[in-house]
Amino acid sequence: MNLIYDKTYDVIVVGAGHAGCEAALAAARMGAKTLLITIYVETIAQMSCNPAIGGLAKGNIVKDLDALGGEMAKNIDETGIQFKVLNKKKGPAVRSSRAQADKKLYRERMISVLMDQENLDVKQGVVTDIVVENDIVKGVVVDYGLYFKSDKVILTTGTFLNGLIHIGDKRYPAGRANEFASVDLAEALKRYFPLERLKTGTPARLDADTINFSVLEEQPGDNEPKMFSFESKGPKLPQVSCYITYTNEKTHSIINENMHRSPLYAGVIKGIGPRYCPSIEDKVKKFPDKSRHQIFLEPEGLDSREIYANGFSSSLPIDVQIAMYRSVKGLENVEFVRPAYAIEYDFVQPTNLYPTLETKKIKGLYFAGQINGTTGYEEAAGQGFVAAVNAVLSYDNKEFILGRDESYIGVMIDDLVTKGVDEPYRVFHSRSEYRLLLREDNAEFRLISKGYDLGLIRKSRYERFLREKEMFEKEMKRLDEIKVNPDKHNQDKLSKYNIKINNPVSLKELLRRPEVSYEIIKEFWGGVENERVAEQIEISVKYEGYIAKQMQEVERFRKIENVRIPDTLDFSKIKGLRREFIEKFERIKPKTLGQASRIPGVTPAAISLLHIYIEDEKRKRNI
Repeated sequence: MNLIYDKTYDVIVVGAGHAGCEAALAAARMGAKTLLITIYVETIAQMSCNPAIGGLAKGNIVKDLDALGGEMAKNIDETGIQFKVLNKKKGPAVRSSRAQADKKLYRERMISVLMDQENLDVKQGVVTDIVVENDIVKGVVVDYGLYFKSDKVILTTGTFLNGLIHIGDKRYPAGRANEFASVDLAEALKRYFPLERLKTGTPARLDADTINFSVLEEQPGDNEPKMFSFESKGPKLPQVSCYITYTNEKTHSIINENMHRSPLYAGVIKGIGPRYCPSIEDKVKKFPDKSRHQIFLEPEGLDSREIYANGFSSSLPIDVQIAMYRSVKGLENVEFVRPAYAIEYDFVQPTNLYPTLETKKIKGLYFAGQINGTTGYEEAAGQGFVAAVNAVLSYDNKEFILGRDESYIGVMIDDLVTKGVDEPYRVFHSRSEYRLLLREDNAEFRLISKGYDLGLIRKSRYERFLREKEMFEKEMKRLDEIKVNPDKHNQDKLSKYNIKINNPVSLKELLRRPEVSYEIIKEFWGGVENERVAEQIEISVKYEGYIAKQMQEVERFRKIENVRIPDTLDFSKIKGLRREFIEKFERIKPKTLGQASRIPGVTPAAISLLHIYIEDEKRKRNI
């Protein structure tokens, strides 16, 4: 018999990885009495894999979270040791921020933020069961016999759910190296959901003192670092370099000779691994024509001697690992601090969830992060935030759903709950139809009003944004109104930058030219000094036609996206709708016509029948 704890919570969050941290903070900041339960308090916000935040499209998620009132952007800005904008030479739609973290300081700061948060209790324990009555969640039970009560529970289990670590023929249950796996909770979930397996891996951590950095290619950060949070002014810590090296034919030979010893290729590992972050044996096996693969050596912290070998993850035996690492330039005498390993873990197909991330089978139970088949800190954080906001709003029968045209978080969740996963899901720019609208630079323009309405953005910050928005609108109007005549005075000014005009043009038309920057406009005709506003102006003018075209596409998209499908609709009553589509609709339970249209295999004809039926039912009710 479990002892009932003497305090009832509005929201319980299980797991304190990146999803759990955002979930707990969002719920508590919205005023909900929140409990965060974690196996080890010391490893809250642990960077289990690479010591970095952001990356292609991932950086967009972090910026969006900041605009909504999340914590990840502030945490990396306070603890980052290298900042870099990727794809700087490409268009703004595919630029993304990335930062190396001092992983110890990242963890410590997040723990401090959680511990100081009003309405939030943090407790250590292993959750062994969820309590469910009449398909409604009632709380959780921990290993030391306490029953914590709540009508809203968010599971963010990461790789701990029935986790199994592999190093060659050695394997043991764990959620991370030498940390308990969550076995009992996995068994409890099997009562309600079919569990599947996925696999991920991590490379060895290397002793920096045994690496010959002098022969490697140095990769410094940006000279003028751009922060993740719109409130951060600049880096707080000293900045460091990363280094690049490569595998070679000798490395590949060692791997090929020992491929039979890899649990991945010996049939021991059953889970499917991430296609976009494969192990080194996967790379060698699947790309035999490649003579080398890049290894990115990343420092784990200012006071740490450990180096993360990004791109060199493996499940091969330790003797093979040592040989293949030492075959690489600069690593000839390298010593391991920790070996590489693969880990298998359980997850639940996200098609079992509504777009709110609430499970369809159990009311009040939400999933976020790797339990939904995703990979990556940023993807997890976005889900944790959305799950928590919906858990709190559900007390007032409200919901928070980000559209595909509003954020990469919306793209990700829609992909997950509509299509499910057959491999660990990660976000990419290419997954969005509207990536020119979902840029990093305009995250506040898209989302800060939502964060403010949720009570997660301070009034002072929101008012600062409104001033900047007004500044932007006034400057856009000014650029449209001021005309530049092709007289000698203007021609002489512009010749400094090899710019010629033959007819009168507005400043906006001038700025549209590839060779004209907003800095040039400001030099001769003045302008705004606010860096964020200036960036918005330049991008908005130069890509105005493309942005307008995407906005038209969004309007067409919304015409079907906003058609709600009643929860009580009986799909079997739709005449002419084939059985396979009825089964898909009943399984996914799409909330809107737009979501229904994105279910794999569903045809436009089926959507048309569904739309006609919904409109007919509306007319009947209004008669």
